[in-house]
Amino acid sequence: MRKFREQPFEKPPEEELPPPVGPRAPDAIDRLIAEHGPATICAILAPVLTEARVARIEQVLAARLGSILPVVEDVYEPHNGAAVIRSAEALGLQELHVLETGVRFQALRGITRGCHRWMDLARWRDARACVDALHARGFTVLATTPRGAMPLDAVDVSRPVAIVFGNEHAGLPEATIAACDGAVVLPMFGFTESFNLSVTAALATSQLAARRRAFLGADGDLDPARVAHLRARWYALKVRGAAGVIERAVSARTHGDVAPEPQSP
Repeated sequence: MRKFREQPFEKPPEEELPPPVGPRAPDAIDRLIAEHGPATICAILAPVLTEARVARIEQVLAARLGSILPVVEDVYEPHNGAAVIRSAEALGLQELHVLETGVRFQALRGITRGCHRWMDLARWRDARACVDALHARGFTVLATTPRGAMPLDAVDVSRPVAIVFGNEHAGLPEATIAACDGAVVLPMFGFTESFNLSVTAALATSQLAARRRAFLGADGDLDPARVAHLRARWYALKVRGAAGVIERAVSARTHGDVAPEPQSP
C-alpha cells in the first residue's frame, strides 16, 4: 500500500498589505447613483432590461439579509475564498467581511461565477477595528473554535449576528477570539476533527440565516434606502456599458431642459 507523507505547512511569504479600508469604496456606479439618485438610474436602465430580469432582481432584493454576515480571517486558498463568497450570496447574505492580518484575501472568479458582484465586501487589517465597527452597527460578533463554549443553535438571533471563521490551517488567533463577544462550535459526530473552511462557513451561516428569517417573519431585512441603492446598482451591473448609457441619458435630459423654445416666424 502506498504511504502518503504529510507535508509541513509553510505560510506564504509576507507581502505588503494595504491599509484597512473597511467597507467597499464607492466605484463609478455608486458615484452615479449618488449624483443622480437611484430612481433616476432605474428609470434610465429599466427599458434596457427584460421584464424577467427586473422581476428576478426584485425577488432577490426582497430576500436579501443584512443582519447575518460571515467574517473570514487570513484565507490562504483562493478556492475557499471563492466558495465562501458563493455560498454567502446564494444564502441571500449581502455582506462578507475579510480580515487580512497576514494574507491578502483572494477568490477565484471562475468559482464565484460572478456572484461577488452582488455582495458588499469589506476588508480589514485589524480584527479589533472590524469587531468595533460591527458592534457600532448593533452586531453580536462570535468566533468559531473547536472548543467553543456555545453550540451554534443556542445563538441569540433576535439581534444581528456576525460569525468569524479562521483559516484552513491555524484557525482563529487568540487575539481575534478575545475581541469577539463569545465563541461557538459546530457539532461533529464523525472521526474527522474539523470541516473545511468553506463548508464550516456555509453550514453556520445557513443555520443562522434560517433562524434569523424565522425570527423576523420575513426573508429580507434591508432598509428601503439600501434596497433602492442596490436596485440601481444591480440594474447597472446587468447592462453592458451602463455608465455611458446613464451619462448620455442624463446629458440628453439636461440639454432638453435648457433648449430654447422654438420661435414663431
